[in-house]
Amino acid sequence: MKILVAGYQHETNTFAPTKADWAAFNRGDSFPAFVHGRAMLDKLAGINIPIGGFIDAAHTKGWQLIPSSWCGAIPSSYVTEDAFERISASILDDVHKGGFDAVYLDLHGAAVAEHVDDTEGELLARIRRVVGADIPIVASLDLHANVTRRMLQEADALVSYRSYPHVDMAATGELAAQLLARRVKLGRREPLHCQRLPFLIPLNAQSTWMEPAKSLYEELLELDRDFGSVLSFCMAFPAADFAECAPMVWGYGEHAAQAVQRLGARAAEPTQWRLATLDAADAVTKAMALAAHSDKPVVMADTQDNPGAGGDSNTTGLLHALLQQGAGRRFPGQVALGLMFDPEAAAMAAAAGAGATISTTLGKAVPTFTGNLSDPPLRGQFKVRAVHDGKVTLKGLMMTGLTVHLGPCACLEIDGVLVAVASGKKQMLDRELFRMVGITPEAMKIIVVKSSNHFRADFTPLVANAQADILIAKAAGPMAADPADLPWKNLPDSIRRRP
Repeated sequence: MKILVAGYQHETNTFAPTKADWAAFNRGDSFPAFVHGRAMLDKLAGINIPIGGFIDAAHTKGWQLIPSSWCGAIPSSYVTEDAFERISASILDDVHKGGFDAVYLDLHGAAVAEHVDDTEGELLARIRRVVGADIPIVASLDLHANVTRRMLQEADALVSYRSYPHVDMAATGELAAQLLARRVKLGRREPLHCQRLPFLIPLNAQSTWMEPAKSLYEELLELDRDFGSVLSFCMAFPAADFAECAPMVWGYGEHAAQAVQRLGARAAEPTQWRLATLDAADAVTKAMALAAHSDKPVVMADTQDNPGAGGDSNTTGLLHALLQQGAGRRFPGQVALGLMFDPEAAAMAAAAGAGATISTTLGKAVPTFTGNLSDPPLRGQFKVRAVHDGKVTLKGLMMTGLTVHLGPCACLEIDGVLVAVASGKKQMLDRELFRMVGITPEAMKIIVVKSSNHFRADFTPLVANAQADILIAKAAGPMAADPADLPWKNLPDSIRRRP
């Protein structure tokens, strides 16, 4: 078979301050930059992302791949109309050329544009209008996809990640290839069944390394074995203000209806999804107490400034709290925070060089979902501990093998606290992002990560007790830890704002 392959990745927080323009898909900081044609296969093969897994599976099956284009941008506010139309046109130009037997798309599933709420559904529909009803279209989705009826209608099959942190991205691409093979062998679409949950699930409650998600996804695999189905459960991205923002269970197969019903009933129990969080000051107080009696780090998630959920990775609430409580004086050089997105401070540090002291501000006060600004920038004297060019290859379970380009980076120290500062935005999901600026995570007492859950893949092995020594902190930022705190306008009353 000849398979046209393409990809488009963006997770849209419609309440966030910064939009994803065409340049965001070409920077190559958090995701590989826009790539078209044969270079796409060369650049993306062997990386733990869905299209990497699909490429490997296609080679095993003897399929011929016809590369179109692939792009991704770090989560943010709306994709601009210009960016989406450029991306769509690039793919559609290749679709119009024909010469293929099927289409595979590496999609996120939660991208909202300025002019289109459901961009993945729109892209699938545009492709379907060109290829007609007989050409199979299969796509892989992020676990945080807001799966719409239109997406399910236009695609022959959709399948999502089954882990959060997303350590199975390449495996999901392989699973999409299996679904495509099933579709081709059957000669028609498999029966589809779906069920939407009537409430939003907070990001921090979604980790498949913890209950209840851990058991739910284990049951998903058991149901697939029992019923011969291919199930997916997207817990959704609870910060996209449109009518179909909500979790979805769906599956394909002759007996999928029973499997969907059983998994959906388990997932729909609301009380299991509730999770405790701490404000910034209380989180630091607790972290310091735990660190005093442990030889392993305590990890705090600065979840409301997660650049993987629409934050800009530049708020200072937890940094102020660390300094106010003297965390760096209590544990000198053993308290680290990252990544702080501040190109100006990073450039100043790089110009001054390691060993210098610079006077600057760090971070920004940004608009938050409450309508107020986040904490003020931190002004002070910072010692430049190390500088780096920002090119680093990730080694953790998330995005293994991906090389990111973050521009000038530095480790700045103030009052015993080490801050990893970058010129590009990247969620702190890999220890290499600390190591590149000379911070050894294993030697820290307290680690603050600008992340919600992805950090668990590489940082959980560092802590003594994953239940006690990982804290979820709520400092002021653009991404609400509790979806009910967001000023929703378009979510229907049938979807509750919290479990």
